[in-house]
Amino acid sequence: MKFARQSVAMIRREYQGKPLEEKNVSPDPFHQFEEWFEEAARLIEDDPNAMNLATVDEQGRPASRTVLMKGFDEEGFLFYTNYESRKSRHIFNNPNVAITFYWPELVRQICIEGEAEKISESQSDAYFRSRPVSSQLSALASPQSREISSRSELEKLVSKTRKEFETDEIPRPPQWGGFLVKPHRFEFWQGRINRLHDRICYTRKDKHHWKITRLAP
Repeated sequence: MKFARQSVAMIRREYQGKPLEEKNVSPDPFHQFEEWFEEAARLIEDDPNAMNLATVDEQGRPASRTVLMKGFDEEGFLFYTNYESRKSRHIFNNPNVAITFYWPELVRQICIEGEAEKISESQSDAYFRSRPVSSQLSALASPQSREISSRSELEKLVSKTRKEFETDEIPRPPQWGGFLVKPHRFEFWQGRINRLHDRICYTRKDKHHWKITRLAP
């Protein structure tokens, strides 16, 4: 263990990504995100839509976890969760969040800051119906973020729920649905040689316009 701790500092690689120049980026960060995401989706087999979601609790203490983006448009970035979970309680208390996409295969990272808000029940209903039955059962049965005594307790809850809805359509539980993260800041990070990375930042000027600046690495 002592050797492993000491060797962490020696983990190193050279980042040789493509240049990221202000003249070549889109004036709209959503379009720039779409371009990068489409490339990531083509080249990365597993979970290119995984994003780290950071929230803060009532005492201002940060917490983060990885969730899956399930859609995006010119309004924001969509994910689904249990509205009684820890992350949701944080959001309801303070909607300011940050999300981060990291694609090591492309030596790219996108950091986004904004506010999260609940989506409509009809939109949550539509996505819930599209999920596999096993995922629907898990969402209905799991008391997300609450303490449980064991794995077997959770499996019993799922088994009980499966029997209750063996022949019926599984309804979306009212405590489960989506959030839309509406950004006011984007940062596109491209790894470059000698740690002289490219960082292009977009900050919102008004509803339709963004200020683009370069940040030092």
